[in-house]
Amino acid sequence: MNGYSFFAPTKVLFGAGKLGELGTQKLPGTKALIVTTGGNSAKRFGYLRRVEAELERAGVAHELFDRIEPNPLRETVNAGGWMARAHGCDFVLALGGGSVMDGSKGICAMAANPHTDAEGNECPGDIWDFVNGGTALGLPIPNDPLPLVCVTTTAGTGSEVDAGGVLSCEDNDEKLRLGDPRLFPVLSIVDPELMVSVPARLTAYQGFDALFHCVECYISNTNTPMGDMVCREGIRRAAAALPTCVNNGDDLEARSSLAFANTLGGYAMDASGTTGSHGLEHGMSAHHHDLPHGAGLIMIARAYHTWMTNHGAAPERYVDMARLMGNATASDPRDFVVELTRLMEACHVADLAMSEWGITAEELPAIAHNALTTNGVLFSHDPVTLTDPDVVEILKLSYR
Repeated sequence: MNGYSFFAPTKVLFGAGKLGELGTQKLPGTKALIVTTGGNSAKRFGYLRRVEAELERAGVAHELFDRIEPNPLRETVNAGGWMARAHGCDFVLALGGGSVMDGSKGICAMAANPHTDAEGNECPGDIWDFVNGGTALGLPIPNDPLPLVCVTTTAGTGSEVDAGGVLSCEDNDEKLRLGDPRLFPVLSIVDPELMVSVPARLTAYQGFDALFHCVECYISNTNTPMGDMVCREGIRRAAAALPTCVNNGDDLEARSSLAFANTLGGYAMDASGTTGSHGLEHGMSAHHHDLPHGAGLIMIARAYHTWMTNHGAAPERYVDMARLMGNATASDPRDFVVELTRLMEACHVADLAMSEWGITAEELPAIAHNALTTNGVLFSHDPVTLTDPDVVEILKLSYR
């Protein structure tokens, strides 16, 4: 058995109704910056008001920063960090899905690490000092980030139990990773009742992202015994629950199972690492910031995994995943792609087209180059090495 290192210090409250326990918890400060999206779902469904009420019950003051994009931007994170510092917030509360939690991790770092202008006055810092890859500096974060509390409203990223986030820069067409053990949330609430309002299409995008975290960590050359355990259960639960969540979103038991699979995906990334499939999608959404991460992954998954199975990658693991997804008699690695297609069809996402998000066939080589140069670490986790032409070919096979 291979050795491994595993560190996941977040306290998790999991289950229907757990948001109602937020106000009884020992929170990490006396004034929170609540971070959410620029949309209105958290307000419309009453989640924001419920969080505010729980903070008030705990005697915690709060400010609101409701500007996070679907792919959180460098400038937005910098502005959020400066707002937290200017208003004296001593912790951040992320209310939303993966984008909000990822953006909040950047805000936690920026609130504690401003720049100084020529006159010696504090001014907003730049998160690109601390993210890794591309034009970013990749410097260590000098001052401890603010503590983070997460209240997740989607089942998609596992960000509630990991110490990383993915942030974007429009100017450079970059989508890069921020990571530091001090960015683990101190407390996360995973309440499936908050997920029943997620529309079917978004449920599919997010749920497939959760599934692919487990799939990729399982086939990754960084796989570990700890990761294998959570990946297998995450794959089984996600595959079983996704069609029900998409087609009957009020089914709380299915929502709970998918939420658990999502959190397991976060632990999988703590124990292992995702592969070039994630790196390739980051290249796509770096060029097209309105592309939902899960949708991008869905569009490239079959071509990516077909390439892997055709080139002898992790055959026993691919067969095992096909069995976990419902084919008890699977014996060929390619059975996994068959099961994946079946699941996509059941969730009405098998025919997604890149062109729907403005991606053109002409820009596929540029997307491949972006992915390989800014997310090379993820491609290094592939069970079989992909060359530049291989990545372009996977994109071409995926293109519609």
